[in-house]
Amino acid sequence: MDNRHIIPKNLQGVFWSFDINKLDLELDKVYIIHQILVFGNSDCYKWLFSIYSQKEVMENFLTSPMKIYPASIFHYVSNCILKIDKIDEKKYVVNN
Repeated sequence: MDNRHIIPKNLQGVFWSFDINKLDLELDKVYIIHQILVFGNSDCYKWLFSIYSQKEVMENFLTSPMKIYPASIFHYVSNCILKIDKIDEKKYVVNN
């Protein structure tokens, strides 16, 4: 298997509720994308976009919202990372 398709061990903290060796990059794509966007750092984002295209990340973000984002992280991700203008933050932000 190509090493770029293996989740690096240093990302285990982002996926604390799963063993990264059991995550499937295709079947668990929505979970992987949201976990990295919420809990990741710039190195995690680089890895994410080396695995999934900007379009894939955006499509999964928009079509499968997860209400796990603190407001500040949601605004950073939607405005700076994904550059989405209008989006219903109620579907993403906890305690909103």
